[in-house]
Amino acid sequence: MTAPLLPPRIDTLADVRALDRLARRFETPCGDGRMVWRAWGEGAPVVLLHGGSGNWAHWARNIAPLVAAGRAVYAPDLPGCGESADLPVGHDGDALPPWIEKGVETLVGDATFDLVGFSFGGMVAGFYAAAFPHRVRRLVLVGAPALAREPGPKPDLREWLRLPEGPQREAAFRHNLRALMVARDETVDDLALGLYVQGLRADRLTRRRLARTDILSRTMPHVACPVWGIWGEDDVLCRGRFDAIEAGARKAPHFRVMTRIPRAGHWVQFEAAEAVDAALADCLSL
Repeated sequence: MTAPLLPPRIDTLADVRALDRLARRFETPCGDGRMVWRAWGEGAPVVLLHGGSGNWAHWARNIAPLVAAGRAVYAPDLPGCGESADLPVGHDGDALPPWIEKGVETLVGDATFDLVGFSFGGMVAGFYAAAFPHRVRRLVLVGAPALAREPGPKPDLREWLRLPEGPQREAAFRHNLRALMVARDETVDDLALGLYVQGLRADRLTRRRLARTDILSRTMPHVACPVWGIWGEDDVLCRGRFDAIEAGARKAPHFRVMTRIPRAGHWVQFEAAEAVDAALADCLSL
């Protein structure tokens, strides 16, 4: 049977919905609830972990190129996010690896896989790779936090929870998307805003604090697989700190390369999808 063709570009929310419809959907245990996974393609498995206040669609623009390269792509909603159940125990990234392991054990058996994590999901990916070293062939960190002793600057975000539905709340969402996630005004379109707000509204993992420590830097010496890094050159969370961040990542015994993507912010794989796809192809083909 011929595999269904995925949307070649993700430019609208309708494109994301089409990509979602073409996914194979799986549910794996999360306490008494479920962890929801989506999968596309066939071949060597790669798992994509989304960022905080997000869901699988943080990777919407990167899935089809990985499938075209002959990969089976697995993208969960992390517990406490999207459609997945809340964590039964814990409230931060250190509680997630056992549930990810239950999922990949169900989906790929005892096979090894490549692991790519964005932002909060990058920190979680580092925890997972250290805890389950026999599982991860290669680790790619994308805009991951907790790699430097001093936390990054806090962006100028506007409170939105107490605002009524309507123009004021939408203006706060637009402001926060631009202040935190992207580097260019033109990136703040209906697609970016829709995905950002969708993830934000479904986020129940709101007590996480580890991202503002150096815990991932302290974890990296225990990551046995090769490690790469991809960051947006204009990531507001990394301004003036790239040397310290790279030094933290290089504590991994087999760290390879840190790639910085020009004219891109924190959500680099969305804002500069083609450049990140090319970087991922280099990391995952070596």
